[in-house]
Amino acid sequence: MMKKITLTIFLLLCVTTFASASMRVVPTSYASIQSAINSCINGDTVLVMPGTYYENINFRGKKIVVTSMFYQNNAVSYISSTIINGSTPVYPDTGSCVVFHTGEDSTTVLQGFTITGGTGTKWLDIHGAGVYREGGGVLIELCSPVVKNNIIINNFVMNTTGVTSTGGGGLRIGDSKAIVLNNIVMNNTGHYGAGIVLNYSGGTFRNNIICFNSQSDSYNAGSAFWSYGSLTDATKVIENNTIIHNSAAAGTGGVLCQQTNFVIRNNIIWGNTSPGNTQILLSGGSVAVTYNDVQNGYTGAGNISAYPIFADTNYILANTSPCIDAGDSSTVYNDLEDSGNPGYGKFPAKGTIRNDMGAYGGPGSLLLSNSTVINVNNNNNNIPESFRLDQNFPNPFNPNTIIRFNIKNSRFISLKVYDILGKEVQTLVNDRKDAGTYEVNFNGNNLSSGVYIYALYLDGIRFDSKRLLLVK
Repeated sequence: MMKKITLTIFLLLCVTTFASASMRVVPTSYASIQSAINSCINGDTVLVMPGTYYENINFRGKKIVVTSMFYQNNAVSYISSTIINGSTPVYPDTGSCVVFHTGEDSTTVLQGFTITGGTGTKWLDIHGAGVYREGGGVLIELCSPVVKNNIIINNFVMNTTGVTSTGGGGLRIGDSKAIVLNNIVMNNTGHYGAGIVLNYSGGTFRNNIICFNSQSDSYNAGSAFWSYGSLTDATKVIENNTIIHNSAAAGTGGVLCQQTNFVIRNNIIWGNTSPGNTQILLSGGSVAVTYNDVQNGYTGAGNISAYPIFADTNYILANTSPCIDAGDSSTVYNDLEDSGNPGYGKFPAKGTIRNDMGAYGGPGSLLLSNSTVINVNNNNNNIPESFRLDQNFPNPFNPNTIIRFNIKNSRFISLKVYDILGKEVQTLVNDRKDAGTYEVNFNGNNLSSGVYIYALYLDGIRFDSKRLLLVK
């Protein structure tokens, strides 16, 4: 009888806790994100409306979700328009944009923000290494939250006053098993681990773009990933990321593994610069590197070393990329399937459902930023002999299609989309471009089904136009 009473009380407590969960809206009901967090109990959600919030927030151990409007329909515009700017901290030595350090677990989620302006927190290393300034964008210590679907950009952790060194410009993760998914970690700085620092940590890092992090010059640098030591029972998995164009003055601009164990699978690791241009640097421990595209090569099953060939500056793979269908062939790593084209990957994946290397492969891929273009010939000398505007592919499409064009010499290029009545609905390109072949992704999510016209202009003069069909 006592067991039945105990079970009944437990179930009532669970129901009561679930029923009491609240959504706290900023700034409608709370003036700041922090005030909303302070009022939360476990299970609550803090919903942040678009705007710029000059705050340095601390989750204070709350098992809650803090999200922008992105959660409703994965509209990436909410990420760029909902900004946590940590550039004006109350205390200069507590300059991380977001802090987790009180036992938060995987029910604690941060998602859907641009996180910028952080300068890091002065922090005593619990392993006795000294005092450091770390975690410009996000600081995680002794806890295991989920950080997903954010743009972590322009956080600068370089101030060495009163500290031994500085690191983790984008994220600093210590003694934790954090889950980091579908983020862009870009243009952050630190004297080591400008992108991400992992100190005695495990964790899962999947479908992130880690690019243009720089100025690392200490402790072997590791501008993209800097890692030292491991938690007992904690594995570090780096899977389906694009790790590219990070730079360092020592060690490696790519992935640094020191006295630790790593699983590195299905990634693109390319164009990371350092004195030796080493992409992966191992110093003690072990690393299993399989099915990656690594510049200059790396020993391991399925690894390749071929220029990835990107379609645009979001690092979407071009249709001719050697990374398409080149990841681990085990079905658990398959790309999402296009429901309208069985057996083929759902955009931004390409090819069949076999894993694509890089951030847009695997079952968790997501396109986080608006599409822009890059010269797809930027790694060779194939200059087109003529100007040409190609038919978009696929056509009909829903919601994404690729438009390709050639220009034989430098021109001011405009690529515009019009509805059938001639009203401009989107400008895809409006800039001077060098000679080359270009591809741009057009997303019709915000448009109704129907026929549209795209037109290419050279120095303001309409060169050619074609029709495309959006079917929803």
